[in-house]
Parts: sequence; C-alpha cells; structure tokens
Amino acid sequence: MKNEIRDRRDAEGISQADLAAAVGVTRQTINAIERERYDPSIELAFKLADHFDCRIEDLFDPDLNGDGAE
Repeated sequence: MKNEIRDRRDAEGISQADLAAAVGVTRQTINAIERERYDPSIELAFKLADHFDCRIEDLFDPDLNGDGAE
C-alpha cells in the first residue's frame, strides 16, 4: 500500500526510531511500512494518523482499483 509516512516523518525532522517510539512499535516496523513491505493494522494506522494530526486517508492510498490510477 502506498503511503506518505516517510515524507511526513522527514518534514517533521524525526527519525524512524523516534516515530516508532511515539506510536509504540519498532523502528523495523516503520521501515517496513515506509518501504511498502508491510501494511499496518488499523490500530497502528490510527496511531500514525493521530501522530501526524491527519486522516488515515491522508497517509495511505490502498489503490483499490489495482491500476495505479489516482
């Protein structure tokens, strides 16, 4: 699933470890999400959205059509 986690984290000037600590996961989990190798649970998606003060939809694009179209 495409996401904006790395861009938002970079804009905030925090490390993967800092973000991981803020939302209660490991740095490896944040790395896997940013590399689109792991889709977060709904609970973690809510925690990330809360951390960045945005909606889940602002962070994640599920590409439900499977065609890459926006």
